[in-house]
Amino acid sequence: MAGPAFRAAAVRVRVPATSANLGPGFDAFGLALGLYDDVVVRVAESGLSVDIAGQGADTLPRDERHLLVRSMRAAFDRLGGQPRGLEIVCANRIPHGRGLGSSSAAICAGLVAARAVTIGGPAALDDEALLALASELEGHPDNVAACLRGGFTIAWTDEDAARAVTLEPSEQVVPVVFIPATEVLTEAARGLLPKTVPLADAAVNAGRSALLVEALTRRPELLLAATEDRLHQDYRASAMPDSAALVGALRAEGIPAVISGAGPTVLAFSDAENADKLLQFAGASFDAHRLQLDRTGATVLPLNA
Repeated sequence: MAGPAFRAAAVRVRVPATSANLGPGFDAFGLALGLYDDVVVRVAESGLSVDIAGQGADTLPRDERHLLVRSMRAAFDRLGGQPRGLEIVCANRIPHGRGLGSSSAAICAGLVAARAVTIGGPAALDDEALLALASELEGHPDNVAACLRGGFTIAWTDEDAARAVTLEPSEQVVPVVFIPATEVLTEAARGLLPKTVPLADAAVNAGRSALLVEALTRRPELLLAATEDRLHQDYRASAMPDSAALVGALRAEGIPAVISGAGPTVLAFSDAENADKLLQFAGASFDAHRLQLDRTGATVLPLNA
């Protein structure tokens, strides 16, 4: 049986940063942010060429070990066969090891690019299959769901396959991120979590998670209460004391703030009028940015866009 045919022209894919958990929605909630990685992929006659600019340019491998390349290989396997060669150019803007979904971005960029350069790819690997494969590669669906689909996502695993629904965040919500210079590995942060938690804490998180859906989509004035967490942030505080202190300081001022994903980035929610005022909380330890919400997710763009 013949393998798939590939497009001669290069494709360009843009993927957003993401924040998972959002406080109480541990391993379920994700939010796409307006900070992007771009990748340009062309099927070549032979070999593998990987060029990287920006974040990770000095540390990421430029061979088959690169997570984006491994993700493309996984997608090509599902699509029926590997191309003879690949030329890949990455422009990375999402910081690594900061809880902003850099690994999910690499996975989703690789999968979407592989599908885009394969003739008939979208039919052979539809959006549901793409999410399932991305979750399989990442190990959990929260970040990849938001990265692929944009907006505010609620993800879960059903019968061994990832599922997600996408909701439209309120236009009034403006995210502000506080990014520290130091990394925290997701594996290390997960290692600090207990195997069991008190029933009262689980009950609080269940209620706050339900409230967060309403707060983030329709009633942002409820975000301070809705972002309360008792399942993971306090347990991880020892790995990111400056971030934990910043979350506490922001919340003491009435500002909804959480650890982004596994940290150590802090995500705060504001509105258009007050977002710039939050930047003063950064101090010397954090690089603060006011961002937009991404509402489109992973996108195939014209090369000259």
